[in-house]
Parts: sequence; C-alpha cells; structure tokens
Amino acid sequence: MRFLYLFFFLISVQAIQGQNQFIPDDTPYNTALKNAKTQGKPLFVMLYADWCPHCNLMKKEVFTDPNVIEFLNKNYVCVWKNIEKEEGIILKNKFNTKSLPTFLFIDPTNETLLYTLKGELKKDAFMMEANFALNPKLQLPYLEKEFLADPSNSVKFFNYLNTLKKGKDRTDLSVPTHIYLNTQSDAQLVSETNWRVIANGVTDIKSREFQYVLSHVKEFATVASQSRIDRKIENIITESLRPYVDNLDTTNYYKQREIAKSIHLQKIDSMVFKFDLTLAERTEKWQFYRKVTLNNTQKLVWNNATALKDIGQTYLKHIADTESLKKSISWVKHAIELNDSYDGNLLLARLYNKIKDKKSALQYARDAKEISKEMNWNSKEVDTLLAELNTK
Repeated sequence: MRFLYLFFFLISVQAIQGQNQFIPDDTPYNTALKNAKTQGKPLFVMLYADWCPHCNLMKKEVFTDPNVIEFLNKNYVCVWKNIEKEEGIILKNKFNTKSLPTFLFIDPTNETLLYTLKGELKKDAFMMEANFALNPKLQLPYLEKEFLADPSNSVKFFNYLNTLKKGKDRTDLSVPTHIYLNTQSDAQLVSETNWRVIANGVTDIKSREFQYVLSHVKEFATVASQSRIDRKIENIITESLRPYVDNLDTTNYYKQREIAKSIHLQKIDSMVFKFDLTLAERTEKWQFYRKVTLNNTQKLVWNNATALKDIGQTYLKHIADTESLKKSISWVKHAIELNDSYDGNLLLARLYNKIKDKKSALQYARDAKEISKEMNWNSKEVDTLLAELNTK
C-alpha cells in the first residue's frame, strides 16, 4: 500500500512540474500564420535565445503561469522561435530584431506588425500589453495612420512613438520623428514638447534638428535642462559610434568618427577618444592607437590618473619605438603626481626597463617595493623585476 501511495505521489508531482515548465510550440512559422488566418486570430511570436537571461526568466516566471498560457491560446496562435535556429534567424532578420526577448503580434492576413514588445516584463505588465495588442485603436497601423493624417499633431505623434518604442530601438524611431519635425520651423524647435521629440527620436548627428540643438544650447536649456542636453549629446555620439566598434567595422567607424569630430566640443572629443582606443585595442591597430594617444592624451585625459596608466600599460605591451615610449613615461609620471601608487611606480619601472634605462627602472621599482611594504601588499611582481634588473 505504501508503495502505491508513493507511486501516485510521484506521478502527481511530475504532473505539477510538467504544468510549471515552459514548453515552446515549435510549429513552423508559415503553418502558424495559416492557422491564425483560419482562426481569425493574431499571431503571437516570441523570439528568444537559450543564453538570454531575460528570456529564461520570462519562460520561468511568466510563461509557466496557466492563466497567461490560457489567455494567449484563447486570443492568439502562438509560436516560440530561437533566433539561433533556422526560422528564428529568418524572423530575427525579417523584423529587424535587436533586443531579446522580442514579442511580435502579427496580423496573419498580410504579416503586418500590430504591436511589438522587447525586454523582460513581469507577468502583470506582459498581460496588460498583450491585452493592449488586441485593441485596434492601440495597434501600430491605426496609430501610424492617425499620425500621418496629421503629422504636425504632437499628441498623435507621441501616441504612435510611445507604442513604437515598446518594441523598437531608438534608431527605428527616426523616420516618424523626422516626419513630425519637418512640420516645425527652426524657431518652433525650442519648446518643451519639441525637445522631448528630439530627445526621444533624433539619432542622426548631421540632422537639422541636432545641429540646431548644438548651436542653440542655451535656448534649449531654458525648456529642458543643461544636464538633459548633455545626456542627449552623449547618447547620440554613443549610438553613432558604438555599433561600429562592437562589430569591428573600422571603415564605417572612421567615417562616422569624422562627423562626430566635426562638432568640435571637448565632451565629444573625449568620447571619440575612448571609442578610438577601444576599437584600436580590439582590432590590434597599434599604430592608430599610438597616433590617437600622442595627439590627444594630454588634451583629453591629462587629469585622469587611471586613464594615463591604462595607456601606459598598452604602450608597454604593444608599442616598440623609443620616442613614443618616452612619451608614455611622461604620462605615467604625471599619473603618479596625481596619485602616487604601487602600480604606477611598477609600470614606470617596466617602461624604463623596456627602453633600457636601468638606473631609472631600479629607482621606480624600489619606490614600488617601498609602497608595497607600507601597505603590506604582495610584492611578488616588483621582486621579480628587481631581481631581473639586479642581474643585468
């Protein structure tokens, strides 16, 4: 009898666990599209990846809830596609998916995107949005039509934009943003409403609107704030350059870099400098790294001890000519003037050793050793260097 009780208990536990597990429906996309059309329902597609923590959390906390699954199955035909497999790859490219997870709500009659969401959502938020996606007057085609019928109407513009950005990146908001802004004169741009439009949707450095902001910062500061304007400038430069750095696309990076540099603001020059160094390191373009640092280190990071030491470390590893190394020594010397440190002195000792100046190398190695004693730190690295120098 005990055995039977145990048997039925285990069966019950397995059944409950099965109900609380995410089980993706791998129905072919075209079949799901046809089924949705036949049933008169929208198609719901989740795009995910196995390595995506936000996807996995939603699978665990949202799509194991019977109420959520019941709602989706009642109102949609559902499919779940891994973006690293055949159909998932196709759908990712077809719908220009850049974030995970992405949720697509599609009209099966013409594959029009009715609604889209991106990122991790809690259960209640997801359910609210999935309900909104069923309302024709909250869907993208209706909102777009309303906006295009009256493109100077900021209310209709924001209704469309705010729904669009739930599932799209900022660069995808550019087209409707410029349609609206083309109805505004230069003088009209300086308003709280139009600043919100620019802040949310302008991504082109060369655009009329962004250039107008740059030339009228004080005026915009009266309707926004200086910090918001600074943040917008930083965002637009980052959005313009980071994708090329991430993709190691040096050709397009250099083109976009020149556009950014043409603005002639120190804040922008400093940002470009950091992107230059990152790209040079990732692509191992050490001559470009050398050129950029020789031209800009003292101008842009002279009071940043950490940055000066980081550049010095890169010179130690990858730059060979003596004159350039001497320049890096001057930068690291200034870094320890700003903040005398063990790692700064050890770096100077190694740089001097690289240019075969044993006397100076010994001096800074001993200084590093003294700091390690005072701080009771492990001195293995400097001891190794001192031993090497003393045998020369």
